[in-house]
Amino acid sequence: MELLHRLGLRGSFQFHLAPVVLVPDERAHQVYSGFGIDTGQQALGLIRRGYDPALRVSLVRDDEATSLSLREAADYAWTAGDSLVVPARRVNHAGGLYGLVWVVDRLLGPGGCPWDQAQTHATLKRHLIEEAYELVDAIDGEDSEKMKEELGDVLLQPLMHAQIEALAGRWDTDTVAGVITEKLVRRHPHVFGDTAVANADEVLRNWDAIKTQEKGGSEKTASILDGVPRAMPALLRAYEVSKRAARNGFEWQDIDGVWEKLREEEAEIQQAVETGEGVAEEVGDLLFTVVNIARWLGVEPEDALRQMVDRFTTRFQAMERMAGRPLRELTFDEWDVLWNTAKAT
Repeated sequence: MELLHRLGLRGSFQFHLAPVVLVPDERAHQVYSGFGIDTGQQALGLIRRGYDPALRVSLVRDDEATSLSLREAADYAWTAGDSLVVPARRVNHAGGLYGLVWVVDRLLGPGGCPWDQAQTHATLKRHLIEEAYELVDAIDGEDSEKMKEELGDVLLQPLMHAQIEALAGRWDTDTVAGVITEKLVRRHPHVFGDTAVANADEVLRNWDAIKTQEKGGSEKTASILDGVPRAMPALLRAYEVSKRAARNGFEWQDIDGVWEKLREEEAEIQQAVETGEGVAEEVGDLLFTVVNIARWLGVEPEDALRQMVDRFTTRFQAMERMAGRPLRELTFDEWDVLWNTAKAT
């Protein structure tokens, strides 16, 4: 870049064009251009977060370069035609979370990866879901090393989304971190305020009330079920809806009432099958009642069903290995023997 050559600087550089300020690569020269008086001071505030105020930089106006410190640059009257050049410090990036933000910034920024740069919020959706399920598998397998890897894969996803917004000049990773930090403080008045709570159930009730107020409603007008995503897996969504309704008073007095409801739904589904009407609706009612039983027993139905399917898959595959011929050719008694053998082992 000609500007850097005139300043006697060689090597890689990172270019920031107003109003976007990228996460700086400390091993590259930083060039900030197009910032006016207001945006220049905003940019300078972001720049100074990661640099010593005494660091010497160059302000270039009309091909004339002025050397001064970052501290002195705070008093400089920027115009949109000025450029600020911060020389590389030639050190490795800080590592950790900051290092990951830096890597994502480089991947999506100028000179980055074409595949990453082609991604959008929409194309990244499936990756977020896939990585979350891979993390769940690692947790279920109690594999600490795998969890470490999968947590990193999950962490990458929000950083990609945040950097897409940063490149568009809207908001960045720090903004996201600030939003969740404020929310956690606001929704935990028993930790960061003077509110007293007796137990975890009361914490959740307070959480619901605060969330309702945040959404601009009142406890009289807003639904406690607002915010349960319709795109959630149906079993997980049913469990969340059931929990919210129960902790706000819509609940049986004891588990005997839930068992009675299960028997009622069983009779109704049998009747629906006999008449041929409303079978799907009754199956849904039965499943929702089973979700409530799981909740009463302290079992998360999504996890319980996933683990059951894992057990079934393992046993069925063992049957396939033991059968010695296609399973469809087995008699009922042969199926039964193989199943019990697989279950026992």
